[in-house]
Amino acid sequence: MATGFGIALHDAGLPVGPDRCERLARAVTIMGATTVAELRACALATMVSDPSQMPTFDRVFAAVFGGPSPFRHLNLPTAPTSYQGPESGGSPQLQSQSESDPGRLPSSLRVSDAVPAAADSDEPLAEGPAVHRTASATERLSGRDFTELSPAELRQLVTLMREMTLAIPPRRTRRYRPARDGKRPDLRRTLRLARRTGGEAIRFARRAPRVKPRRLVVLCDISGSMEPYARALLMLLYVLNGGQAQNAQHRPEVFSFATRLTRLTPALAAASPDTMLAKAGEAAPDWSGGTRIGAAVKEFNDHYGSRGMARGAVVLIISDGWETGDPALLGEQMSRLSRVTHRIVWANPRTQSPRYRPEVGGMAAAWPYCDAVVSAHNLDALDDLLSALRVR
Repeated sequence: MATGFGIALHDAGLPVGPDRCERLARAVTIMGATTVAELRACALATMVSDPSQMPTFDRVFAAVFGGPSPFRHLNLPTAPTSYQGPESGGSPQLQSQSESDPGRLPSSLRVSDAVPAAADSDEPLAEGPAVHRTASATERLSGRDFTELSPAELRQLVTLMREMTLAIPPRRTRRYRPARDGKRPDLRRTLRLARRTGGEAIRFARRAPRVKPRRLVVLCDISGSMEPYARALLMLLYVLNGGQAQNAQHRPEVFSFATRLTRLTPALAAASPDTMLAKAGEAAPDWSGGTRIGAAVKEFNDHYGSRGMARGAVVLIISDGWETGDPALLGEQMSRLSRVTHRIVWANPRTQSPRYRPEVGGMAAAWPYCDAVVSAHNLDALDDLLSALRVR
């Protein structure tokens, strides 16, 4: 909308460039414009730099948005006018709307989502206004399956993913902190305080155990059937990890698997989601390959889980459960993993169907050891995933 209106003003002779279009888009977003009057105020503050430009601005605004003109006392044309781009040898020309197709702007000026408003400028922009078309498009994307989104559409969801919060349940540590309501007395601190009062212990210090978030371990299936979901959920982990990028201690441990297990945690420190996905693709040579879930979980247990990474952690497994190996091996390794973890959450996009039943294959072997199973197949379903991860 801002770009189309800026082109219209530029064709009419005003010095409007991409910078002013960007300022208009920001102003509309910050002000939350919902009426034609508010939209005009944002455009007037960002597009006009001299009082002499006001009549031209008002004519273009009335032609594009159909709003009333506050310059009616200046004997401007009564019929809404539209503007054509400059001809090969002249300046921009005015064309009466009655001479062209009534109710239709020339293609050089038309704003794709602009809807003419009523004569009253205070009337809300109803019936799909241009100001809210971006929000409507985002709502439509949030309900679509990740397999239906193009890479460009998937990037549009990053903004909404940034509004989500990842809350991993805490755990008690062996260290203590000073606490007024602590149940354990802190004798050393009590004696230090007593030195200030001549050796008399007037204040009794107490302490309580320190708590910190549990480690989050993610095993992500990057086989051919899970590739779109893997990209979306890796972007979610990257976005949620953005505020903690400087603290490697709280960074989730991310592994990918298809035919082998690959550690992707260093890729989360990339500068952008696209860079993160590129580094993940370079680190995992089996991207979009086959699926050997049992062998991957066994490798994780042998080299990482048994060494303390999975002890007391929240483990998230992202897979559709299509096992090409031995399902008995997956069941054995899931049982082994469940004995050391705090909680196992399985994200399976196939469970979105009400007719889904985990009766065959790897999912049947892993189901008894999962504390929660969610679909996580679109943006709306990610709330269920985050809720399952925060359960104590």
